[in-house]
Amino acid sequence: MGKYSSLAADIIKNVGGKENVESLRHCVTRLRFRLIDESIANDEVIKNMDGVVTVMKAMGEYMVVIGEHVADVYDEVCSQLGLDAMQAENKEQKNAKKKSPLEKVLGTIMGGMGPTLHLLCACGIIKGLLVLLTFVGIKPTDGIYMLMNAAGDCFFYFLPLILGFNFAKKFQIDPFFGLILAAAMCYPAIQNVDINLWGYVVNTTYTSTFLPILFGLLAAVPLYKWFDKVLPKMIKGFMTPMLTLIIIFPLTFIVIGPLANMIGAGLNVVLTSICEFSPLLAGLILGGCWQIFVLFGIHGVLTIFAFMDLLAGNPSQLLAFSYGASFATCGVLLSIILKTKDAKLKEVALPSFISAIFGVTEPGTYGVTLPRKKMFAICCIGGAASGVVVALSNLAMYSYAGMGIIGLLGFVNPDGPNFIGIALSAIVPFVVSFVLGMLVYKDSDYEYLNDVVETDIKSVSKEEKTEEKKEAAPALLKEKEMLAMPADGMIKPLSEAADEAFANEALGKGCLVIPENGNVYAPFDGTVRVLFPTKHAIGLASEGGCEALIHIGINTVNLDGKYFETHVQQGDCVKKGQLLVSFEKEKIEQEGYSCEIPVIITNTDEYLDIVEKDHDRHVHGEDMLHVIR
Repeated sequence: MGKYSSLAADIIKNVGGKENVESLRHCVTRLRFRLIDESIANDEVIKNMDGVVTVMKAMGEYMVVIGEHVADVYDEVCSQLGLDAMQAENKEQKNAKKKSPLEKVLGTIMGGMGPTLHLLCACGIIKGLLVLLTFVGIKPTDGIYMLMNAAGDCFFYFLPLILGFNFAKKFQIDPFFGLILAAAMCYPAIQNVDINLWGYVVNTTYTSTFLPILFGLLAAVPLYKWFDKVLPKMIKGFMTPMLTLIIIFPLTFIVIGPLANMIGAGLNVVLTSICEFSPLLAGLILGGCWQIFVLFGIHGVLTIFAFMDLLAGNPSQLLAFSYGASFATCGVLLSIILKTKDAKLKEVALPSFISAIFGVTEPGTYGVTLPRKKMFAICCIGGAASGVVVALSNLAMYSYAGMGIIGLLGFVNPDGPNFIGIALSAIVPFVVSFVLGMLVYKDSDYEYLNDVVETDIKSVSKEEKTEEKKEAAPALLKEKEMLAMPADGMIKPLSEAADEAFANEALGKGCLVIPENGNVYAPFDGTVRVLFPTKHAIGLASEGGCEALIHIGINTVNLDGKYFETHVQQGDCVKKGQLLVSFEKEKIEQEGYSCEIPVIITNTDEYLDIVEKDHDRHVHGEDMLHVIR
């Protein structure tokens, strides 16, 4: 089993199983599912999984936020779905939901760019480093510079070929056809030269462009699929791409491509005008609200066209405005690390701080700052400060070099880098947020939250979102109760129970305990409501109102009490950890019965959710189930 096998299996199960997955892709931190029916996904179960930060929904996507290990989890999920990466992104279902036009546009653009973002980042870093090399005496005419320039610029120069392959894959035709069409469009001998076709002269270039290959393939796909359908199987393998190419390539080069270039130029004018109208205001709003946009998963909508314009070779100030938000999060997290006395909070904040340095802010946002709203507000203030610095320094993003501190190389202007402005765009949000965090943060303001972090930081974070005041905390905590292990052994999902009535949750939600010995203990302080005469099952009610059935074994009612001994009576008050029932495990198993113990919350309907702590081994008295009203 792989490192993430269990997590992947749990995610697949709780998004509704394989049959509910229409398609899957991932970005830098999130698994992005398109589900046939989002309503059957178990949001709260997924949110509370170890290895999951939270769940978000936006633009028709069901996003499971993982963090920096998302690529590894994605590979494991694809493996368990029985798909490779290409199939996962292109999988279709007959009953798939219709997407809005905006969703289709964004999905198509991300289908072209998403699979190669890491390569784009690598080439962007090389381009930034090349500018720095000129300051240590290396000249553009030097051999090493020329080679490294080719390595850094190749992605952008041959961008249509990369996009052609990815777009064709997205449109579910042979991706190499998209590659060949783009290669023909970028053929060196026909770039920036007059081409006369029956008196119509075209002079254009398609290297380093984005829209022409996209529009060309949009025209090619219906024709390609029609040829593939009507041509005989023996010849369609080579005739389909040949016929499509000789029709679509001239049409794209002469008509579609120039039109696409005009649209791209217009898009650049619009984006530039937005930033030039009031750079300070744009920087203040985008920088200050960026983390909020990320929370709702709509940041891609705001930047996708600017990013597309950047790939086409146009510097983007709009992207630069939002970049400093991650450094603001770094400052807040460091202030919390230095000021808090809560060991568990430090344990969560430290790795989140390291992730934020490299631009991955979701763990810090969802796990630390968002539940502490003042700290999240400070992150937004720091982001706004960064946007103002970018505006005053007239910075822009010239290439995409990744996120966080490394991505600052993308701000290096080849014609004259503003190193002071670049440094300030990261330092100012960090310092502003750090100082405000040091002044504002107090453990005493979040005692109710920090105490619960020790048992389940994620559950409290979710509940705290619905409460604004500290005074409401005692009521909040009363809505959450923890059941302890009633026996030494492994926690398993209830769905694995041998009895179908338990596995289907017909009697209520809960979990399964695989016992290591024959002792069963009280999972909470409460009362014995029911003690079956056959001694194989006991019903309890906690002081908080939770009603639990502990059923020892499957079909052990047939033993009529044989091998069982009770240590309490019906109506007794019991304390957590008190011995309730003993049974002779080996003898029961010799009789052919399973000794697994379903623990059922019989008043499940009174709770918002019931979640297992994990699926590991525990001893009696340790946390097992969260029940949340």
